[in-house]
Amino acid sequence: MGKSTLVTALCRIFRQNGLRVAPFKAQNMALNSYVAAEGGEIGRAQAVQAEAARVDPSIDMNPILLKPEGDARSQVVVNGRSIGSLAAADYQRAKPALWPHVTEALARLRARYELIVVEGAGSPAEINLRAADLANMRVALHAGAPVLLVGDIDRGGVFASLLGTLELLAPDERRLVCGMAINKFRGDPAILAPGLGFLEERTGVPVLGVLPYLRDLALPEEDSLGLERPHGAGSSGCLDVAVARLPRIANFDDFDPLAAEPSIRLRYVEVPSGLGSPDLIVLPGTKMTIADLAWMRSNGLARAIEMLAATGTPVMGICGGFQMLGRRILDPARVESDEPEAAGLGLLPIATTFGLTKHAVRVRATVLPTIGPLAAARGAEVAGYEIHMGTTDHHAALRPLFALSERSGESAEGTDGVVSTDGLVLGTYLHGLFESDAIRSALIGWLLARRGSTESPVLASLDREQQYDALAAAVRGSLDVERLAIACALH
Repeated sequence: MGKSTLVTALCRIFRQNGLRVAPFKAQNMALNSYVAAEGGEIGRAQAVQAEAARVDPSIDMNPILLKPEGDARSQVVVNGRSIGSLAAADYQRAKPALWPHVTEALARLRARYELIVVEGAGSPAEINLRAADLANMRVALHAGAPVLLVGDIDRGGVFASLLGTLELLAPDERRLVCGMAINKFRGDPAILAPGLGFLEERTGVPVLGVLPYLRDLALPEEDSLGLERPHGAGSSGCLDVAVARLPRIANFDDFDPLAAEPSIRLRYVEVPSGLGSPDLIVLPGTKMTIADLAWMRSNGLARAIEMLAATGTPVMGICGGFQMLGRRILDPARVESDEPEAAGLGLLPIATTFGLTKHAVRVRATVLPTIGPLAAARGAEVAGYEIHMGTTDHHAALRPLFALSERSGESAEGTDGVVSTDGLVLGTYLHGLFESDAIRSALIGWLLARRGSTESPVLASLDREQQYDALAAAVRGSLDVERLAIACALH
């Protein structure tokens, strides 16, 4: 449980206490994003926190989102909309102009809610970044908000980290710190007592809790660190699903519902030798379709996928992965690449053209196909969201996957996605599909049938309300929430 998960827990706790509460993170860096109520992108973590608070995610909850494109370059999303791609140095110079967006978004939230739970980014005591701070103590000072300082014991040196952070804060910043907490502790908290007593005596700041290391949190991950952990109850399932772990993989939380299924063993694969003989290959979303496609070609993963597809292994692409399945990717405006065109995997007769407009909308649609993995879900309504640049044209013989009924809350017509004539290759721009029981049931049933099984899928429960309540209960049991609430009321 990191900072984002703790904020999620606090949002649910304060909501249980009867408050109208909302999350806020001024600046987030993440490739997992979500479409807010107004349209436009916010970090996936803020959407989860809003869901825990039982409110609709808003762009005001995350006014600045950085989507990394390389080691020192990111797409910058402000108030839900991309303002372009900036190198790290250029972004630092742009920060003064971005601060008003932070304060205005926070003001709008404070006008609508009784309590705002603000999440910082990284450490609040990075001296070299203090002058351009957008997300930590500058926000706390602006809001006059009490600060809970959280140290991660899993990384080691937690007492030095907490003490050092307090020492490096300016006096006016330190006065806002109402308490400390230690996070991700494994074992008996009693063994920490001498250290906790020393911290309180040395700093005069109370330690409000020792939070346990919580396993099996079935909540969407914010960044690719989540890929390092085992995935779900279905790790030994009979169905083998291989997801390409692209360097710039995005919105991989799409696959959390699949990973939770007892019949599915979900794996992330980086090299050809890791593919094996899966029941299904999935190409996920990516921030940089052309660059990640080139990476797959360079390490042989693309060729291995092409060969498996040629021998009948089903392949599914979502968003950027959908674009990769086609014959060509055109980039006349050089949105992603210095090259005007790149060859796709050629598994679908489609072509994608990148443009300057980014699509970020919520969508409702009806399942259409009579063949392939989703055929058993035909007629079911699904909800999802699109976050992509580019439009995809396809051969008239291909069958669409979905009939659109709603985009951005308004009636819509048209279709999304395609399935090949043999039903073995399909692609879509819709994220969040596997949240649908009908979609998962159809996919699992189809894969089981290909294995010769006649058993019906038994689906896992995706009751996140129950998960939020369980998370809140765990935090209530280890954090002095009442004392924290009193500190909030005094500021």
